[in-house]
Amino acid sequence: MTEILDLFTRQEHADLLKKLADWDIAYHQNDAPIVDDATYDAAKKRALELEEKFPELAKNGASTRVGAAVSTKFKSYPHVVPMLSIADVFDETEVADWFSKLSSHDLFIELKIDGVSFSARYEKGVLVRGLTRGSGVAGEDITENLKTIADIPQKLSGDFPEIIEVRGEVYMSRNDFIALNERSKKPFANPRNAAAGSLRQLDPGITARRNLSAFGYTYGDLSARNWKTQSEYFEKLESWGFKTTSHWARHAHSVAEIQDVYNDIMAHRAEIPFDIDGLVIKVNDVATQERMGARANSPRWEVAYKFPAARGITLLRDITVQVGRTGVLTPVAELEPINIGGVVVSRATLHNADEIARLNIKPGDRIIVQRAGDVIPQIIGVAESNENAPAYEFPTTCPVCGAAVVRESGAVARRCVNTLGCPAQRIGELEHFVSRHAFDIDGLGPRQLEMFVERDWIKTPADIFSLVAKHGDAIKNMDGFGDKSVSNLEKSIESARNIDLHRFLYAIGIPDIGSVTAKLLAKKFGNLNAVRNATYAELKNIDGVGDIMANEIQSFFCDEHNKKILDELVAVVNVIDSPVIAENTGALAGKKIVLTGTLMNYTRDAAREVLESLGATVTSSVSPKTDIVLAGADAGSKLQRATELGITIWTEADLENVLNNK
Repeated sequence: MTEILDLFTRQEHADLLKKLADWDIAYHQNDAPIVDDATYDAAKKRALELEEKFPELAKNGASTRVGAAVSTKFKSYPHVVPMLSIADVFDETEVADWFSKLSSHDLFIELKIDGVSFSARYEKGVLVRGLTRGSGVAGEDITENLKTIADIPQKLSGDFPEIIEVRGEVYMSRNDFIALNERSKKPFANPRNAAAGSLRQLDPGITARRNLSAFGYTYGDLSARNWKTQSEYFEKLESWGFKTTSHWARHAHSVAEIQDVYNDIMAHRAEIPFDIDGLVIKVNDVATQERMGARANSPRWEVAYKFPAARGITLLRDITVQVGRTGVLTPVAELEPINIGGVVVSRATLHNADEIARLNIKPGDRIIVQRAGDVIPQIIGVAESNENAPAYEFPTTCPVCGAAVVRESGAVARRCVNTLGCPAQRIGELEHFVSRHAFDIDGLGPRQLEMFVERDWIKTPADIFSLVAKHGDAIKNMDGFGDKSVSNLEKSIESARNIDLHRFLYAIGIPDIGSVTAKLLAKKFGNLNAVRNATYAELKNIDGVGDIMANEIQSFFCDEHNKKILDELVAVVNVIDSPVIAENTGALAGKKIVLTGTLMNYTRDAAREVLESLGATVTSSVSPKTDIVLAGADAGSKLQRATELGITIWTEADLENVLNNK
């Protein structure tokens, strides 16, 4: 019997290790976890229990593993000091067991940030290398990406060791996560995934645009240490320019005090602006830490006291679809209200149609709901399927206006094509329409537009140009208006009736078409009718307009809703034709130029206009494809990047020379 049991135990342990390895790759390498934390923690805990009971299983087992092998997408470097993980405890009994083994009961308790670990090496105070945790032995080189995060100083201040590896966590606040998902074609499942995916980009420019934050909390290699406790080290970190979680940190000297801190943080968890998944409890005295040492994969002097994943099972009543201001359709799960962790949950986002298909859910199913970080409800899967209910079909027409719904090539989101006429998109599109680079109408801010749309005075952009004539007297009696403000509004609207073609093309809000592409279209076709009638092949052949853009432009002008609204608009405005500029002409034809810093004689927009008139394409980020960087005063990282790449650097005088000799 023992031999059979041993065989089964070995097989169970091997299966657990295989699952953990697959899950580690998905989590650490692919930034796309395939199981929730509770499932992972339970499997790891079971593997560790088996290894403790049968020590021969511990060799190369769960107790020796950290993270996952480094990705081949990045250069990798060994950690001078291994970057270990932290052993988990899940209840007061396990905390008490760990506490009983300590020789020092002066403890420092920190938040366990649900983010991505990093190690930043400083030599003489200068950041020279940044690595991910990787396998714990070696990490991926993310130096340039770390340099884009404001919370990670490129130079230390104050009194610092000659060599110090500051280790910590990169994370994304919940507000930044929500904002990122609103503008992403492929939404991230949670802030941790968003932070990991953003940090491990081959293009640091993408990382820079993702609003990542970071905390420091420990250290690796160092040349000297002049702090005695973990709490003193936090003070050092802050003096060097790092942020820490000291605001939430606590001291404890007993299991009861630890539990008090745990209960207090749990009660206020939703008020913390970023996700946490537990507490990290450390022996405060560093000399004691060094004496206690570490196991194969985790220090003995610290543990992670994990918070439970708040879950429940309830009925999926329906799936409704919301249309956002950009036209993206977002499905929402309407739930039988359920109390999860003290909060009643009745709705949860389903992100997109692909997520519904992945979960294979439909109204009538009983589904598993989790409050991610105790804040954002998310659906984990199906607990019991209603076999009699039909499969859910994602709408092919907009539930608000009835226009067609499209899915762009390579994108996840479905979007309503009725950009100009869909009521759900109206405010956002009108704000864009009157913005500075579009029709530039003063006096029509978000608040005013909302008031006019509420009264049905503005349904389409054309209504703006009859607004004062039809409703001027009523507007004068509205809060914030009077004779002078209405007169000024009328003048601003009238002056906007004559508009250059490229500004008109930008104003009408063709998806993915910004001011640069609008100018390319104006230069290529010269007038609005030519743009409206352009073929896919003609559009695709423009340098700077790819397959997706060409499809967006043609789809926009082919849509019957948009045709009607455009016809109404051109009847009340005058679109000024643009001189057709042949490709590869002009003194700077074919050159890709980036502007940085402050110029003496030109605003940024004026400089862009001049460069484009000379045939150049002005881009926003420096890359190996950039030909010239035009640098003014106080130029920063773009100039540094251009210098590193050996790109030609121009001053304002170089631009003047070209203008004088063209």
